[in-house]
Amino acid sequence: MYFYINVNAKAGEWVKRQKRTITLKDLAEKTGYSINTVSRALRSKDDIAEETIDKIKQTAREMGYINNTIASSLRLGYTNTIAVILGDISNPHFSIMTKEIENHGRKYGYSTFLLNTNENSELERSAIKTAINKNVDGIIICPTQEDDSNIRFLMQSKVPFIQIGRYTEGLDANYVVCDDIQGGYLAAKHLLENGHRRILFLNGPSYISSSKERYKGYLKAHEEAGVPVDPKLIKTVSVSQSNIPDILEQLKKDKIEYTGIFAFSDSLAWEAWAWLHNHGYSVPQDISIIGFDHIQSRMAIPFQLTTISSYKAKMSITAVDCLHCKINPDHKNMEEQGASCEDICRHVIKTALVKGETVRNISEQS
Repeated sequence: MYFYINVNAKAGEWVKRQKRTITLKDLAEKTGYSINTVSRALRSKDDIAEETIDKIKQTAREMGYINNTIASSLRLGYTNTIAVILGDISNPHFSIMTKEIENHGRKYGYSTFLLNTNENSELERSAIKTAINKNVDGIIICPTQEDDSNIRFLMQSKVPFIQIGRYTEGLDANYVVCDDIQGGYLAAKHLLENGHRRILFLNGPSYISSSKERYKGYLKAHEEAGVPVDPKLIKTVSVSQSNIPDILEQLKKDKIEYTGIFAFSDSLAWEAWAWLHNHGYSVPQDISIIGFDHIQSRMAIPFQLTTISSYKAKMSITAVDCLHCKINPDHKNMEEQGASCEDICRHVIKTALVKGETVRNISEQS
């Protein structure tokens, strides 16, 4: 295989460089055995003498031989790889989940690779096609949800997949999510119990399942407390490029007051916090804030945000277990390995309030 690179050359001139990898033929020439014998020795076949196996494997190590997984996948029908397709890997929430997926997948023998969609449905379709073309055994995906066409496409492909963090209504597709209704309820309830009656909700787009359900929880807490909701305090934040500064600037310009903020994610809560700080507001003395995701569980942050834990590790581990079941539906020891093999995997993980330092009880102030 050859690549051409422009190194210390004039414009338009290219230098040829050969990329060389060690092959079975190289090992055969080095050891004096046939290519077939070398191949079988590397796979520790019973018909090859132990001394021969040891000699060939030692030579392979010395020469830097790496097994051609593409060729193996064509022969065996599987690659022991899973694709993880996420919306925004710069968000620590997704980074933490990716690490958990990779760690747990390794226990089943899977390698993982990551594809980022930037919350764009066209990029998501491209990512799905890339994963399928690489012959992955399965896919874990946090769908963009601008519509359901990509999930329908995945279902038609017959490649095993699990949705994580979000689910598509009306389709018999597998998913692992947190209890977003409960999470929205707990966040709003905590602010209401601390005397806040005007709670700004910085939510994601309504087509995202988690946004829709957190809003339901927000409404439920207000209804339970007998506090009316001001529609002017419900704002939609773009998931691809946050518009929080614009939202908060406009609220200030319109003189719309609020004493508490519930943000769709910790990242958005921090962004709101930064804007407040830059404009002379103190948290929680002037404005209280609650986020969602409990990112600080994995990060050393000096100021602890009050937030909702979505139990990212449990979601990720459950997703890998479910995907493993879909990849190996006839595996006899699935239950022993912790996986659950329902026809349709639908898991909802409970959420919990994590008290930090960003909510103040304003009902106690004189």
